[in-house]
Amino acid sequence: MNVRCQSFSNNTMIPKKHTGYGEDISPEFILSDIPDETVSFAIILDDLDVPMKKDYNHWIIWNIPKMELIPEGLPKGANISKPITACQGNAWGKQCYRGPKPPFFIKKVHRYVFYVYALDTTLTLDINSKKNELITAMNGHILAETKIIGLYKNE
Repeated sequence: MNVRCQSFSNNTMIPKKHTGYGEDISPEFILSDIPDETVSFAIILDDLDVPMKKDYNHWIIWNIPKMELIPEGLPKGANISKPITACQGNAWGKQCYRGPKPPFFIKKVHRYVFYVYALDTTLTLDINSKKNELITAMNGHILAETKIIGLYKNE
């Protein structure tokens, strides 16, 4: 399975509109080579460069229907119904996409990894779940996984 993003390429800068310093809207994802058995997708977004932590979770979303195009700008909230149906759990204290927003004084480039999972099921998971609970629920159901890395640096 492969993932591309209209707004940025792998290992390139994430545009401001997808950050907490801009509109903070989720990017569009284009998926290809999706396994036939796929029922749903899940996405996890982590910042790998937060000081004193292994990673910092910015977004979890699951039960995205099988599709080749996950649209930009998914709405806030635990259960979304338009433009797609999906569930968003608790990441960075909210149930929505939260893009890059390192403190203004940090000038180091941060790597933001969007992990995309093709699953053989929809998940029964509490909407207040966090990343670890999502990972546990996906265990044994992952058909394929891919990732795209976006970079962000305060100017």
